[in-house]
Amino acid sequence: MPPSRTSRRDDALQSGPRKKNTTSDPLTHRGRHFGRAVHAFSNFRSLLTNGLLYLADRPTPEELSAEERREFRVFSELLKMCIGLEERLTNAKEDEVILLADLLQKGANASRADDTKGMKGSIIDWITPPGESLHPPINRRLKFERGYRHETTGALLCPTGLDWMDHTIKAKLRSGEMIVRGDQWPKFLYPDIQYDPEDPWAGLLKSQLLVSAYKHVFTSPSSVEADESKATKSGNARIHGMKSVTPASIAYIATQVRFALSSASQFSRTDTVTDSENFYFSLLDVLEDIDEKPNVDELVKWWNRLVSFLHHLDYAGLFWALQENFSALFP
Repeated sequence: MPPSRTSRRDDALQSGPRKKNTTSDPLTHRGRHFGRAVHAFSNFRSLLTNGLLYLADRPTPEELSAEERREFRVFSELLKMCIGLEERLTNAKEDEVILLADLLQKGANASRADDTKGMKGSIIDWITPPGESLHPPINRRLKFERGYRHETTGALLCPTGLDWMDHTIKAKLRSGEMIVRGDQWPKFLYPDIQYDPEDPWAGLLKSQLLVSAYKHVFTSPSSVEADESKATKSGNARIHGMKSVTPASIAYIATQVRFALSSASQFSRTDTVTDSENFYFSLLDVLEDIDEKPNVDELVKWWNRLVSFLHHLDYAGLFWALQENFSALFP
């Protein structure tokens, strides 16, 4: 009989580590991809602790709230991605669960920081028309002159339903008198920043800016302007054996692009200036809505046709899978 919810929590609070995990643990490697492709803002200590309760109680979907069902789905995806993790968790004591969570958190945080840093300068190239320059120029290393302060980034960030060319609206956005929440979607989500209020799905999440950013992160920076098959290094998708674009990965890239265009200097869960976490979840809510499944399925197919990492032999992914199997056998 599985332990009760109470006893499982008590056990988790009373134990110490049997063996210290190292930073080379494959969980850190998997955490990097998990944050990009499955869930960008996970608190892994809470996720693993609550996941242990799910494993112990095996609740039915009807017994869970909507938020708990999402958390359970995310936890289930984590178990699929990390070979042997379920066994390690069920046999772990409290300190070991914390160590496992911290390894995953380290990977997810590191990949998000790497992507934020890499996109900071590259996005200037993507928003500059070919053969032209931005007026005034934007420093690739600084964020202060971006956001609503600059004509180009302001037009891209302007919420759908607002007219950036309206001088009153522009002035209020620049002064901060008009506060933009995370759930007010920007026009850069649409090709040529063209939003149709009669058909919000028309072009949603299909802009060239998003495609460039997605390739930058998942198929390598060199693939943005060239064929992915000729990229100069193996991309993250291939390294991790990614077989399809995920809705969460699209939301993640949109969140990174939004931050790169903004004048905010720090990307964090608690950022109240760009409200990045709220923006990410507002996209995820739509992309995970069962009523929107036909639109989401079409969107994923569209992305899979554009991002050609699906049919290559994944030597790096095979290496890490073997590493995880080894770690599962000899923790």
